[in-house]
Amino acid sequence: MFWVALRMLTGDTAKYLGIVFGVSFAALLMGQQMAIFCGLMRNTTSQIRDVEGADIWVMDKSVQFVDDVKPMSENKLLRVRGVEGVAWAVKLYKGIGRAKIVEPLTPPEKTSAGGLKPGEFQQVILLGLDYDNKDAAGRVVGQPRPDRIVAGNWDDLDQPDAVFLDAFGWTYLFGLDTPFELGRSLEINDRRANIVGLVKCSPTFQTFPILYTKYARALRYIPPEPKTLTFILAKAQDGVPPEAVCQTITARTGLKAETNDQFFWTTIGYYMQRTGIPINFGITVLLGFVVGCAIAGQTFYLFTLENLKQFGSLKAMGVSNARLIGMVMLQAAVVGVIGYGLGIGGAALFGLVFETFVKGTPPAFYFGWQIPVLTAVAVAAIITLAAGMSLRKVLFLEAGVVFR
Repeated sequence: MFWVALRMLTGDTAKYLGIVFGVSFAALLMGQQMAIFCGLMRNTTSQIRDVEGADIWVMDKSVQFVDDVKPMSENKLLRVRGVEGVAWAVKLYKGIGRAKIVEPLTPPEKTSAGGLKPGEFQQVILLGLDYDNKDAAGRVVGQPRPDRIVAGNWDDLDQPDAVFLDAFGWTYLFGLDTPFELGRSLEINDRRANIVGLVKCSPTFQTFPILYTKYARALRYIPPEPKTLTFILAKAQDGVPPEAVCQTITARTGLKAETNDQFFWTTIGYYMQRTGIPINFGITVLLGFVVGCAIAGQTFYLFTLENLKQFGSLKAMGVSNARLIGMVMLQAAVVGVIGYGLGIGGAALFGLVFETFVKGTPPAFYFGWQIPVLTAVAVAAIITLAAGMSLRKVLFLEAGVVFR
């Protein structure tokens, strides 16, 4: 009987392909939009994920997300270091600066298209790392992993006015096809910043270029302020849960302390609650679900109507309703599996093509395992609704209809 059901399904090629197209389009739209949404949310937490070595973030109690900078006095660092369970704590400066492009070394006729012209300003994210205190391995807390160094040597930050620039920031400032050239400079707050290397960073939500430098040097690039400490990065002692240390720091100092994961979800929660991004993408995903239900449901219903005589013949031969339900659900399952595979494959291919061939701004596209699973659940609901619309006709069908 199942073979008969498949023959009935593929008998009308146009309607069969119409059902598959409806499910594929729904899966493609839902998968693609969810991947872009997850990519945008991950971009909001890029600097939390890029910080290496620390497992606790300490900040002002009113900070709501990673870009909500509320400076603290530097004596807070000593209070955090004195909390039980804290192995070490270091300073981190994070802020926004205005960088000006100075005259390039490369002759203008050889420069790449795009980028900013000398004298133009661009906002940049400035990260100041605490070089006076390193972790047990001798590395600066917060510096990117060695495999993320694209050009230069991290020790070159010991040079005067040296900064590291992220690779995307280089293409944004100096042009897409401009190769890295040692000696390019920026001016921040009328102070020169010499680019000594490039580092690969995770894309940020604002897509601003990112500059790494020493903590004391970063303070020279900003206007004088009474409070300059933005974050404290800390490490829990061996055997002590970071969550417990966070609670102790909050109780002893009055500051907000969160683990990397907690701060990650705090930042995402802020954008989920305070922006229209979830609603906008949710509407698009819901639209894909509704369109899939409409196309697949209507086409599947018409397909069943045209095959009522075949179902009536099977009933006249003694086939039970349960067997007929199994046949219809098999047809729906075959359509759903094929449509889901084509749709989710198209969504993944979209992200791959976008990331491979589109130059410039890194794509906000994250195709985690949750997306195929959620899309599969939605497709299962679509085909179940589509099959349910046509089952009523099959179940209440009289066997004598075949003789009329």
